Amino acid sequence: MTKAKIGIVTVSDRASAGVYEDLSGKAIIEVLNEYLTSEWEPVYEVIPDEQDVISATLIKMADEQNCSLIVTTGGTGPSKRDVTPEATEAVCDRMMPGFGELMRAESLKFVPTAILSRQTAGLRGDTLIVNLPGKPKSIRECLDAVFPAIPYCIDLMNGPFLECDESVIKPFRPKAK
Repeated sequence: MTKAKIGIVTVSDRASAGVYEDLSGKAIIEVLNEYLTSEWEPVYEVIPDEQDVISATLIKMADEQNCSLIVTTGGTGPSKRDVTPEATEAVCDRMMPGFGELMRAESLKFVPTAILSRQTAGLRGDTLIVNLPGKPKSIRECLDAVFPAIPYCIDLMNGPFLECDESVIKPFRPKAK
């Protein structure tokens, strides 16, 4: 069985300011460790909120490091510096708008400002890229909502088979007829 490579990208201007503890990237790794029972390897980067840097990082992780899934955190709000969705759209062949729609719908159950979030997802070659918000609590809420579809999406792209702890998260895979 092929070990899955999963890119984790934290987008934050504070990252280049020196002392910075990346709680969001760690939250993604923690949640994925809870979900996944199959072997996986994180490919982890903390980068500034700059569209060209974000795009280059996504391209490198997808094309050179062969990540089947890339999960970003941060840069999805309405501020002028929040450009993660634009960077994602610039490097994707096809967009997957249902991911962003579901994440916003889920977040609206907890906070009315979820409508300000611009999470999205898209496909670059054989890689699924999903943009998450920057707060660890929101990361879990959004991943709980969309992750059941992620293993099957990766199956459809001939990626590694992601096995999950079904007592934690139950992936959806259609039954063969």
